[in-house]
Amino acid sequence: MPLLFDSRERLARPDLTSLVRLRFLTSVDFPPFNFMDQNGKLSGFNVDLAREICAELEISDRCQIQALPFANLKDALAASQGDAVIAGLAVGSELRGQFAFSRPYLMLPARFARNLKAPIKGENAASLADRPVGVVKETAHAAMLSTYFPKVKAIPFDSKEALLAALKDGKVDAVFADSLQLSFWVSSQASEKCCALFDGPYMSQEFLGEGMTIMLRQKDEVLRSAFDHALADLSRSGRLQEIYLRYFPYGLY
Repeated sequence: MPLLFDSRERLARPDLTSLVRLRFLTSVDFPPFNFMDQNGKLSGFNVDLAREICAELEISDRCQIQALPFANLKDALAASQGDAVIAGLAVGSELRGQFAFSRPYLMLPARFARNLKAPIKGENAASLADRPVGVVKETAHAAMLSTYFPKVKAIPFDSKEALLAALKDGKVDAVFADSLQLSFWVSSQASEKCCALFDGPYMSQEFLGEGMTIMLRQKDEVLRSAFDHALADLSRSGRLQEIYLRYFPYGLY
């Protein structure tokens, strides 16, 4: 897991003694980041991270985590029905005009996955030159593939399901997609051990965004600073890595 905070950087810890409570808002439809487990308990990477942030800031007794439909999160935060959203919202210019954001705590890179029977000679992306590589058309990954790897023979597909089926059946030698989806698929029974991650990871703010952050109201500058402080300390201490390994045992990177 790449460290997103400089180990030498020390971010000030704001005084939160006047904070009555801290209400995190999340959703239940984005596993393994946020979901309801088999016992009906709110779980996931983001949920555990929110609890660790509260523990780091020594405000666990004032922390609450509430799940709402994903589509309602932005309006709920704007209406002060919560204090922070931790649910994988993509940061864009429109949202930045309305809300504030913590520094990123996790990047979701792009990766190749290859069919193990494909006659690829080499261990890096250069060996895919002139070979058929699948990608879902009209996506950020399609644009990134054509920009970063112009020598591959890009084969467009209408959906992720069609893309993975073609890789499994050997209709393409490799695919280029989101590392989160690929890492779980190649390790699942659905892939029937046909394939493996290949080279990478590949990061790109231009194509893949700024990474996962916590969204707050613009007026809550003290709270934003507190989150940055907590995230930096969790990164340096290794606790952020522990949460990552808990939910991504096959790795994104």
